[in-house]
Parts: sequence; C-alpha cells; structure tokens
Amino acid sequence: MTDYIRKRMFLELQQKNAFDDARDAAYAYADAALERNVFPTPQAIADLAHFDEPLPDRPGDAQDILRQLDRYGSPATVDQIGGRYFGLVNGGVIPATLAVRWLTDFWDQNTPLYLASPVASRLEEVTEGWLRQLLGLPESSVAGFVSGSSLSIFCGLAAARQRNFARLGWDINRSGFIDAPRLRVVASQQAHGTVSKAIALLGFGIDNVEWIAADGQGRIETDAVPPLDASTILVLQAGNVNSGAFDDFESLGRRARAADAWVHVDGAFGLWAAAAAELRHLTNGIELADSWSFDGHKTLNTPYDSGVIMCRDRDALVNALHAAGAYITYSEQRDGMLHTPEMSRRSRIFELWAALKYLGKSGIDDLVYGLHLRARQFAGELEHEGFEILNDVVFNQVLVACDSDAETEQTIGLIQQSGECWVGGTAWRQRKVIRVSVCSWATTAADVSRSVRAFVEARSVARSN
Repeated sequence: MTDYIRKRMFLELQQKNAFDDARDAAYAYADAALERNVFPTPQAIADLAHFDEPLPDRPGDAQDILRQLDRYGSPATVDQIGGRYFGLVNGGVIPATLAVRWLTDFWDQNTPLYLASPVASRLEEVTEGWLRQLLGLPESSVAGFVSGSSLSIFCGLAAARQRNFARLGWDINRSGFIDAPRLRVVASQQAHGTVSKAIALLGFGIDNVEWIAADGQGRIETDAVPPLDASTILVLQAGNVNSGAFDDFESLGRRARAADAWVHVDGAFGLWAAAAAELRHLTNGIELADSWSFDGHKTLNTPYDSGVIMCRDRDALVNALHAAGAYITYSEQRDGMLHTPEMSRRSRIFELWAALKYLGKSGIDDLVYGLHLRARQFAGELEHEGFEILNDVVFNQVLVACDSDAETEQTIGLIQQSGECWVGGTAWRQRKVIRVSVCSWATTAADVSRSVRAFVEARSVARSN
C-alpha cells in the first residue's frame, strides 16, 4: 500500500466525514421506515443498474461511495425494520441493539479466543447464563454464537453424532464413516429444510432418515415415532415453520432419555415462547432435550445475523467442533471457538447481550407475547373478511387461503406489488396458502388492520382478472 493511500485513510479516520454522512443517511432511512413501501418500487429496482460498472483502476472517494450506495441502494432494500413485513420469519431491530452494533463495528473484534477479545469472551459467558435462565435449560448447557439456525442445527447434530458414536465405541473424528456403526436419525416430514441440509452435510444421508408423519397442525405424530435407542438422534420442532405448532417435548423427551437417545430441538423462532408466561406451556419438556437451536434475529429482534446453539453436553459439542494449531492459544477463560465451527467470526454477541439486557425478563415476555396477540388479530380480521385460516394460531404464524389456489397465488403477488405489506407463499396440506409471520416489535394493531385491507384489495383485483 502506498503512503498516499495510507495517509488518506488515516485522514478519513480523523475527520470522520464519511461516518457523519453514513449517520445522516441512516437516520433518514430510519425516519421513513415506518411508512415507506415495504418492497422496492419498480424504479428503485431499475436504478440498481447504476452499480453495473467495471472495477475502478484507482482508489475512490469514501463519501462518493457512500452517496452512491445510499442513493441507489437504500430505495432498493426491503423494509424489514418497519411494522408491515411478514415474510421469512424475519424480526425487526431493537434500536438499542443497532446502536451497540454501530459502536462494536468500530471495535471490529474477531472472537475465536479470550486472548483475541476478552470483552467478547466475558459477554458470551454472561449471555449463556442468561439464556439458560430465561429458557429454562439445564445448568450444564453451553452456548455457541453463530450466524443462524442453519449453522446452529448443524452444530447440534454434530454434537449428537459425536456423542452417539462414542456411546457405540466409535471415534468419528479419527475413523470417519468407513466401517462405522449405524446411527439413526428420526425427524418429522415437516422438519425445516435446514435440518435436511445439516443431515446431508454431516454425512447421514437424507434418504437414510426415518421420516415421521405430521398431524394436521404440523406436529410430529408422537405415536408414530419408532422405538428409540442409544444410536438414535431425534429432531423435534419448537414452532413449525408454516403453522407455528410445537411438538410434544415432554412425552418424546422422556422416551428419549429412557433410551439414551439424543434429542435436538429446532426452535429457530419458537423456542422464545419459553420466555413468555402465557406461552410457556408450548415448550413444556424442552429441558429434556440435549441440544437446542434458535435465532436472535427472529423473535428477539436483534440485527442480522444472530444464531445460537445450546447443548447440555459440553464435551460432545467441543469434541465435535474442536480445532487445533500451534498458533491457537487456549486459555482458562471462555474460548468461544470451542462451541462453534468458525475460528474467525463476527462479534455478534454484543447485540444479543444488549437485547437481553435492554428488554429484561418482562420486556422479552411482552415482546414475545405481543407477536402472538398481533398474529391472532391478523387471523381474526382476515377471517372476518372471508379468508380461510388453516392453522391454530398458537404462536406467531398465520396460514391464509382464498377460494382457490389460483386466487391465492394472484393475491400474494398483488399484495407484494402493492408495497403496503409483504407476505410470502407456501404449500400446506396440498393447498397454496399465504404465510404470515408476525415477528417485529414495530408491528402495531393499526399495521395489522392496514395490511388486512391490502389483502382484501388484492383479492378483489384477483377476482376481477
């Protein structure tokens, strides 16, 4: 790097003009977030062509780069921090956590080891304890902080693979799968796609899974689960990705513990029900499981990305994910990389810690239960307008249908195009349906009613076509 470029960057750090511009642009974006179109306009999409350019030959100007990104990038975002985005089970963002992210982005901490970031290590330890208490998990449980449920499910099943093979006298790390005893994976036919991805990545083979039927609400058929044994990994759901339904953790958890089987709970958004007094019954028995995966960026409304793996068997998790190298210096303090696949990783713990500290137990209860109340309002108002509600609204998910699949699909497209709100489509019991995920603290009763009007208007247009 030339002295010229280095001097420019030192000057930019000192003068902070680009940071001031970023702050102003961010404030303007936030001011418009509650009322702007949820999905970009056609013009905003067309303006993305301004980014199609050759890689520059020479260094650019930081403020010019920021202005271009704000001018053409900001309008082409999907407004996920407002109150009318109901897609992909995406949470909003708590302002305190966003402020913490701004500060800690300047810290730019890489967090594999205590010696790399003592503050990250300490806050991971504190947050781990808070999560155990909040969710009612065993005191032996440890946490790994990863990007999201895809990776946290992978970690949970990796720990299960490690422990179950060890029970059968096999060291999977050293010996691999050749001549290994067979492990069984039992899961619902309605398990999330990330479960299948983890199963494939870990070498179990999707075709080898014992897939179990689900009932009319998407819960695994408890009586259809086969006899379990020490070779079994049973995957359950806290919140079906479509209906929001919860499996029978108590009954299946007791069976698994008696058989020395491993239970993993995929609780991406639903595990947070354990933190709400009115919804805690949905998660009865989760403490009987061995590992749990869930996200902060969904129900808790932390900034992206924030996933958590918790495991009651620390040795199984560490042995599954452990890395060694002459330059890696472990300490007597918490070394976070022992609980995650990554060595280099973003310091996402700061935002998760801030969300829990800012809300506290009562605030988390209020947030989680509030999402449920808004979902029930959504279902009630849509049903009043003649839409069919296909699920029991036990948490934050609402499945909606029109009179025909064609009408439903047209209505989804028209809602998305309107910009009034955003919802996605899915398939449910051989029908095309609209999937509403209420996940943002910013969603008000007025936002729900406004969105329902968008449903009604879109269906009216669909029927006239």
